Amino acid sequence: MEEAQIKRSLDIFWNGRIVGRYDLLDDGSELFSYDGSYLESADAVSISHSLPLRADPYGKRQLRPFFAGLLPEESQRQRIAAYLGLAESDDFSMLEAIGGECAGALEIIPHGKSPHGNTDALSPCDDHRLLEIVKSLPYRPMLAGETGLRLSLAGAQSKLPVVFRDGHFYLPENGTPSTHILKPELSEWFKGIVANEHCCMTLARAIGIPAAETKRIDVGDIPCLLVTRYDRAVDSRSGVVRRIHQEDFCQALGRAPEQKYQSDGGPLAREIVRLIRDGWSTTPAKDILAFVDLVVFNAIIGNADAHGKNYSMLYDGRIRRLAPGYDLVSTVFWPALASAPAMKIGGSDSINSILSGHWRKFAQETGVSFAALRSRIKHLCTAVASQTSDALGLPQECECVLAIVRERAERLKICSE
Repeated sequence: MEEAQIKRSLDIFWNGRIVGRYDLLDDGSELFSYDGSYLESADAVSISHSLPLRADPYGKRQLRPFFAGLLPEESQRQRIAAYLGLAESDDFSMLEAIGGECAGALEIIPHGKSPHGNTDALSPCDDHRLLEIVKSLPYRPMLAGETGLRLSLAGAQSKLPVVFRDGHFYLPENGTPSTHILKPELSEWFKGIVANEHCCMTLARAIGIPAAETKRIDVGDIPCLLVTRYDRAVDSRSGVVRRIHQEDFCQALGRAPEQKYQSDGGPLAREIVRLIRDGWSTTPAKDILAFVDLVVFNAIIGNADAHGKNYSMLYDGRIRRLAPGYDLVSTVFWPALASAPAMKIGGSDSINSILSGHWRKFAQETGVSFAALRSRIKHLCTAVASQTSDALGLPQECECVLAIVRERAERLKICSE
């Protein structure tokens, strides 16, 4: 029987340095291999907790959670596949088409081509062009197929990586790193999501929980959220943008994107804490507390959609730490949405009924002191209960979300005692 031959290859670059290769074989199988020279270097680190450094290649079952996890999901993925004429299940071809600018530091480049590096190739977007682009996103996510653009972000919501500089928008071409993510409100089903997310993200930062910075803007008559990328660092003197690597906990724990919910086999809170505690974080005690704070905050705001892909780790050199909060939304704002938590808290089946016994079980499962957890819940609930849209510098449209969150904070404080 003949050995399968390589059909097409993608080179994996980390800030301009080749770290490995992703191969599609003529029998349909897939392999990921670390580059030999990279493995021999003293500063080599793995691109994922689920893909440790080794000379032997990884097969499709092992590589898929990480690489598929870089791609858009659900309807976004379906529409990109349809627009590009690809099979929706074809991770390799989709990354080949749009995997140049992803979450984290990796660039995925067709074999034989070099990354353009920090070329600062920017395509200006005036107000008219930006509005046209935003309106096209439901039909053409990530501007798939646009010459010079290869953009990819995980998630099911319409969004677009952009460069925002000195008050002006640009599209990042030819491998130029983006600096922001633009998230327009395009669905009637989630009316108010921009104000909702901006409110929750601002509230988190106000009470001491690290979260990505957000700004509410209008593109024409479309409300948009402008999110500053925390996986990018801008040199204050040169203005050069550097990518910082990250992976979400589905990728880190080897779960495919379709398994992001606990009910589908997705990560459990105790698995995340165990990974952090067992040395994957370089500051485990700090990161466990930060993760617990995010879990508590999601309970306070009523975010039933806080799944395994909505918590991440950042990798900067050999420093590994929990990423700031992102996608913090009060899903209870829309009563028709399911209340079952994407990641259960102490076995609770509803984000609206998390009682003291659930928190006690959560503490036992994660190895956190229940007394310390209860004290932290009380502290965060008290901090939230005193906030107003005026105090937070938020538009008045955010007050309806804040009212829900304040009421939940008061109730959660009592229920946790």
